[in-house]
Amino acid sequence: MSTDKRVGGDEINHAEISDGGLDHLKNVDLHDKVLANNALEATTQEHNLGVLQAFKTYKRAAFWSVLISTTVIMEGYDVTLLGSFYGYPSFRDKYGSFLESTGDNQISAEWQQKFNCLGALANIIGAMLNGWATAKWGHRKVLMLSLFWLAAFIFVVFFAPTIEVMLVGQFLCNIPWGVFATTGPAYAAEVTPLAIRGYLTAYINLCWCTGQFISAGVLKGLVNNKTQWSYKVPFAIQWIWPIPLFIAAWMAPESPWFLVRTNQLDAAKKSLQRLSEPDHQVDFDGTIAMMVHTNKLEIEERAGVNYWDAFRGTNRRRTEIACMAFMSQITNGGALCYSGSFFFQQTGIGASASYGISLGGTGIAFIGVIVSWLYISKWGRRTIWLTGFSSLVLILWTIGFLALPHQTKSLAWAQSLLCIVWLGAYSMSVGPIVFTIVAEIGSTRLRTQTVVLARSFYYFGNIICGGLLQPKLISPGAWNAKGKTAFFWAGLATLTLIWGYFRLFETKDRTFGEVDFMFQKGVSARKSASFKINEEEIYAAEERESKVERVASA
Repeated sequence: MSTDKRVGGDEINHAEISDGGLDHLKNVDLHDKVLANNALEATTQEHNLGVLQAFKTYKRAAFWSVLISTTVIMEGYDVTLLGSFYGYPSFRDKYGSFLESTGDNQISAEWQQKFNCLGALANIIGAMLNGWATAKWGHRKVLMLSLFWLAAFIFVVFFAPTIEVMLVGQFLCNIPWGVFATTGPAYAAEVTPLAIRGYLTAYINLCWCTGQFISAGVLKGLVNNKTQWSYKVPFAIQWIWPIPLFIAAWMAPESPWFLVRTNQLDAAKKSLQRLSEPDHQVDFDGTIAMMVHTNKLEIEERAGVNYWDAFRGTNRRRTEIACMAFMSQITNGGALCYSGSFFFQQTGIGASASYGISLGGTGIAFIGVIVSWLYISKWGRRTIWLTGFSSLVLILWTIGFLALPHQTKSLAWAQSLLCIVWLGAYSMSVGPIVFTIVAEIGSTRLRTQTVVLARSFYYFGNIICGGLLQPKLISPGAWNAKGKTAFFWAGLATLTLIWGYFRLFETKDRTFGEVDFMFQKGVSARKSASFKINEEEIYAAEERESKVERVASA
């Protein structure tokens, strides 16, 4: 019989929890001494687990996290695909209308708005459905249904005879993409330990970049093809993903946090066993105790798991941070820099060269995410975001000022290349770290709902900024602001940077229970990185509170 660290003067007896079995934890009180002791010990062990050891012990968790997050590649692929088709010659000939000012067919600003806005609306629908369905059935089942849905409706966009049918098909396909974008961060956060959580949540942005890189490469290779296959082949490539990912989701272990929330503790233990190496002597009972303790701590503050609970108590502040973190991927000028090929053409660069630049940009973005892994375990989430976002603001102001003189070829190339620099800076900082922030900031009971609300807020921002404003700002048939569009985004980004300085919370090296404690203590964002936590304080405080309550009731 082994004992360990003391809490309130009592030794931890690991046999106590094992002898009672996991069923005992279902009805145990939050202030139960044995539960608190075992949760404290599991928390200490998680803090002591280094990055290399975590990857060795939980390489299965890393594998499944990577596999499930790979669904985000499809969203990144399609977002780049459709936006780039606006400047694609064969696509414009099929679905565009003649514009006298340019002398050829164009996808009008109005149709761009319809595609962008309805696509984002479908993303919101998918994300909201995911938050509701995952709370009932878990990540795996919802993901499998979404993959089946996507495979079916790709047929609509592939065979679309008119732009109206294409719009309907894109709307239907965007619903499962909303599921993929919100499942990846939540699942990655819940199956991986603290030491490697940052890497695997940031990996989701690499999936985005991978999708964009594949899309840009396919488009570059087919841009000079004058037949309908130049745009049909890119749509058909989307059929590659659903079947293997459906099989992966079917075989993957369910999130142990979901199983704890639904009182399936034995299943949660089996899930943990599948996520770790069998010969590494992981204390599964202690880890389950930590999860149960955190779950009960959150129930005590707010019992529900619906969307309204995300706006109550300390969850309101956490939801704000998650929403604004995702929104920063809109307000940072992404709609300008990620619509690269179309923007480049409006500044006077040819179609083939513009798609070549876009391909190079997505390659740089891919490398940028990998570079971010070199310091993601050393620097805080807040530090990386603030540093990266400041760089993006500076680049946007520079692009805008370069547009003030008479537009020349040299200035057009300078603006276009600054967009590529922007992509590199974004992918080394804001792009990956936002997924980590959003995945970690929500409470465990409301994690999926928090991610869903944040991503929905992102999609709503995309409707306003990317869907309504950006096409008008840059389209030759509308406001035709060209490079001066950067001034709008620079101003918006500056305001977002100010918000981040005062409100963005640091979650690096904090367990989910510690994050709960800090929010309940009302720790300010600027002090969150340096705030010192004595783990025993969390559990001892609860024990004292429990004694006071027992005395009062007597």
